[in-house]
Amino acid sequence: MATTAEVVIIGGGIVGSSIAWHLTSAGCKSVLVIERETAQGKGSTGKSMGGVRAQFSTPVNIQMSLYSIPFYARFDEVLGHPAGYKPQGYMFVATTEAHLKYLRANLERQTALGLKSARMVSTQEISAMLPQMRHDDILGGTFCSTDGFVDPYSAMTGFMAQAVEQGATIWKNTEVTGITRDSQGTSGVETARGHVATRKVVNAAGAWAAQIAKFAGIDLPVQPLRRMLVPSEPCEDFPHSAPMIIDMSNGFHFRPEGRGFLMAWNDPEEKSSFKTDFDNAFIEKILTLAANRVPAFENLAINPKRAWAGLYEMTPDHHCILGPVAAAPGFYLANGFSGHGVMHAPSTGKIVSDLVLQGKTAVVDDVSVIGFERFERGELLHETALL
Repeated sequence: MATTAEVVIIGGGIVGSSIAWHLTSAGCKSVLVIERETAQGKGSTGKSMGGVRAQFSTPVNIQMSLYSIPFYARFDEVLGHPAGYKPQGYMFVATTEAHLKYLRANLERQTALGLKSARMVSTQEISAMLPQMRHDDILGGTFCSTDGFVDPYSAMTGFMAQAVEQGATIWKNTEVTGITRDSQGTSGVETARGHVATRKVVNAAGAWAAQIAKFAGIDLPVQPLRRMLVPSEPCEDFPHSAPMIIDMSNGFHFRPEGRGFLMAWNDPEEKSSFKTDFDNAFIEKILTLAANRVPAFENLAINPKRAWAGLYEMTPDHHCILGPVAAAPGFYLANGFSGHGVMHAPSTGKIVSDLVLQGKTAVVDDVSVIGFERFERGELLHETALL
């Protein structure tokens, strides 16, 4: 029997799951999610650091966070499933006047768009909040109390379980092998389980998005980039109530995780690839940065077997690519989050659902700024608040 669906979503990670939930919540029941792995979350979702923040530098990213973070705060009651949202905040720590000026400009933009919980913090305030940190080079920073962390795997599970309850179907362990077109545009998806007739396909394939886009004749500028994360063994030398702390002098950042801490750093020597093996040499690099900011971390215990690597899906301007593609009617993109996929999954689900069902959205002022055609126009958006 032929399979048909009103909307097919390729990729069952947190982004695809959020889109499925938003579509079914809006009354679109004929939704099929196709996941190539035997279980969801084996791609980037299950390997994410889980941070959520509104402290961005561009209006579109700030607006996406202003939908997503309150959504995570209500997630448990709306979806009947925990998202693990902990509003412990994000603190950006500035060590140069240029950093401070940059944070002030960002804060003005964030406040103008309606963020009420972010503020500048002085060196004295940072030192009073976190006396265990080295402060001699800190000039100040910003802190936002509603920023924090979520459990990406749990949020993904909650979105998908509820979407299925609302009428969606998920096919796991199913490879997509092609996308068919006719004179009207997209006409279906070829899979290892056979053909699915549909007029609307959403690419939510994460780091593998460019391969899916090729099936639709689209050259998508999304590249995989390995990011490594290092959890520590239990440690009582720093408060577990601490926010995510970002050292702007080098980009090192860390947050409490269980009884230890989870540390990350964007190694500038990392080149684009699908590599997801963890490189043990990274531990020494990150511990040097950690001990430099938190002297007590000099003796932080690390078990290399617990460290891991996942993939970011990078675009040339570090902004996601959302919405329809003019050259491929019926083909929609939800790709290129450049490390912000988990935090922006709720707003992405709402925006893509709105565009698929109504052709417009009110979540952001101008969705065309993150549309695919911006690359043809040469109108790239640069997000500088990258982690």
